[in-house]
Amino acid sequence: MPFDATDRPPLAPRTWPSWVGIGLLVALARLPWSWQQALGRRLGGLLRRRLHARREIAARNLALCFPERDPAAQRALLDAHFAALGIGVFEFARAWWGSIAPLRRGLTIEGLEHLQAARADGRGVIVVSGHFTTLEVCGRLLCDHVPLAGMYRPYPQPAMEWAVLHGRARYAAAMFPKQDVRGVVRHLKRGGLLWYAPDQDPSRGDSVYVPFFGQPAHSLTSTHQLARLSGAAVVLFEHARRDDGSYRLRLSPALEGFPSADAAVDTARVMAGIETMARAAPAQYLWIHRRFKRQPEGRPNPYARMPR
Repeated sequence: MPFDATDRPPLAPRTWPSWVGIGLLVALARLPWSWQQALGRRLGGLLRRRLHARREIAARNLALCFPERDPAAQRALLDAHFAALGIGVFEFARAWWGSIAPLRRGLTIEGLEHLQAARADGRGVIVVSGHFTTLEVCGRLLCDHVPLAGMYRPYPQPAMEWAVLHGRARYAAAMFPKQDVRGVVRHLKRGGLLWYAPDQDPSRGDSVYVPFFGQPAHSLTSTHQLARLSGAAVVLFEHARRDDGSYRLRLSPALEGFPSADAAVDTARVMAGIETMARAAPAQYLWIHRRFKRQPEGRPNPYARMPR
């Protein structure tokens, strides 16, 4: 079921430590944007030093995906990625609980007409992006212009679950847990818009191996399945934070002939689109995820000897 913003917050004693952390994040969400960027870069440096396993995963991903870059260039990209992760903490907090008025300055949006064209006959639209550090704040910026709903992975901590969804309820048209496929299909059949990111290695669900940065990537066929079940169009959504702190949003024309009869072909098209987005803003893609941990039979796990 979509989130009900009238639900009462969980206040049992076991949730109190979570509320302390949430209170700190809410306070950080209200700092000036220039402070948040500076603090975020420092936080990113700290995360790079402390999160040894994640640093090694990101380094391995960058080596796999950017073999044309020499080791010095890969290390520079790794540093930039952790800076983006640190700033991303503040971007998430501001999107959920702060003001995004400063982030609207310098914002450019391209392709809203493609979204409008895809909706012209009453169809729903699946707005496909990837797991970027900017995903939440750029989703909120897009919500200024269209009634965008989203899918999400529930948080294990009840207080965090309530606080994040209550924050998202300020701008999202609806939020659907990833298990609520029926609710999502109903929303799309009614002409709704859905933000969706299908680019991480799935723990369950129908999936295939398709190319991603030249590597076989175990990928959900869910974009194909949702479009087939709902009749929705699929529009790719590229977004990034520029060096000056402003944002760029870009929507593509709806994918033609989607869905086809071949789930693997459609999934490859979606992943190719996300790869293009990641190449445009490589520091802001979520490289700390074990994207290639599952491999076709006979191929080694590239993270096999790494600490967990």
